[in-house]
Amino acid sequence: MRTMASAIAVTLAVVSTLSLSGCGYNSFQTNDEQVKAGWAEVVNQYQRRADLIPNLVNTVKGEAKFEQETLIKVIEARSKATSIQATPELINDPAAFQKFQQAQGELTGALSRLMVVSEQYPNLKANQGFRDLSAQLEGTENRITVARNRYIKAVQEYNVTVRSFPSNLTAMVFGYKEKPTFAVENEKEIAKPPSVGFDTAPAKPAGPASGISK
Repeated sequence: MRTMASAIAVTLAVVSTLSLSGCGYNSFQTNDEQVKAGWAEVVNQYQRRADLIPNLVNTVKGEAKFEQETLIKVIEARSKATSIQATPELINDPAAFQKFQQAQGELTGALSRLMVVSEQYPNLKANQGFRDLSAQLEGTENRITVARNRYIKAVQEYNVTVRSFPSNLTAMVFGYKEKPTFAVENEKEIAKPPSVGFDTAPAKPAGPASGISK
């Protein structure tokens, strides 16, 4: 009896395993881990960028006439972006994910504007510290792009599994849902730098209006 019971138990376990595998359960586990790993790298690179900004801002402050409004926007955007806790649970919450993406996009835009405006200050461009930080920032932006693309691909594979038959049945049973991903075009629009005319000389203060006696 025990031998038969054990055989039945083993058979049921094998059938259950094959059934779960055939319905995409194992794929969900693999894809979910890839999404988590991709997200961790995205967060790591965004944090690297955030850590560079204070030194960059302090270096730019050394240029006495640098536009304060541009600096303030960078500081405010960094504060907003770092105030959002990028937990693993965030990637399962579309609203929270959108808020995170918007904050990071605004910081990308503020930094882009800072770099454009800095072109107007020869002394700042010649500053070795500023040049080093700029190079580090550029490298970090490239790593962010790579990390984001890997995350987008991982989420795409996961979401296809959620929607495809018969794995969609497994998704319904275990509560797997599509995960949000980055809207690349929206962030590009946010990050678009302003047009700056470097050949335009600053306007001179207007003199006394004609016809008015001194």
